[in-house]
Amino acid sequence: MKNYSISVLFSVLCFISYGQTTWGVDPAHSSVQFEVSHMTVSSVTGVFTGFTGSVTSSRENFQNAKINASIDVNTVSTNNLERDKHLKEDDFFNANTFPNISFISSVFKKNADGTYTIQGDLTIRDVTKPISLSANFGGLVSINGKQKAGFAAKGKINRFDYGLKWDDVLDSGGLIVSETVNIVLNIELVKQ
Repeated sequence: MKNYSISVLFSVLCFISYGQTTWGVDPAHSSVQFEVSHMTVSSVTGVFTGFTGSVTSSRENFQNAKINASIDVNTVSTNNLERDKHLKEDDFFNANTFPNISFISSVFKKNADGTYTIQGDLTIRDVTKPISLSANFGGLVSINGKQKAGFAAKGKINRFDYGLKWDDVLDSGGLIVSETVNIVLNIELVKQ
């Protein structure tokens, strides 16, 4: 019983010594990108240039960390003004009514192969659905008195699940814009 008590006390002290650490997303060194098949023969890529996020962790390896992130829909860019305008309309994001996309994590775990699995709730328009991302941890560095960390993550969604309903078809019957959207995140965090 005495050994058990010492073990519990040691675990509590280790937890307290590291404590909860909050990291903020550095938007100047991060990107939120997407890619979608166009006319079944090529792909269109885009980015959101406005986003915020925080990660709260009690471990240096981010195991069991909590993520809270928001994307400003009005900052969508595909390098085509007409297409960007259409994406902000009701056929897609309806930015006037739903100006933000949000993500709140429920799982942040390190896998046996060193990769990470991040799961959580993604809200687009007024629809919230679970999403799973696979991620790679770039490591920790210190520069100019600031500690930084990096993650690269990928996932995919079905845009129809979130009410992005535009569904024009080709003469051959395929969708002009695929229902599958690939998500690519490159995130640099700064310890607060």
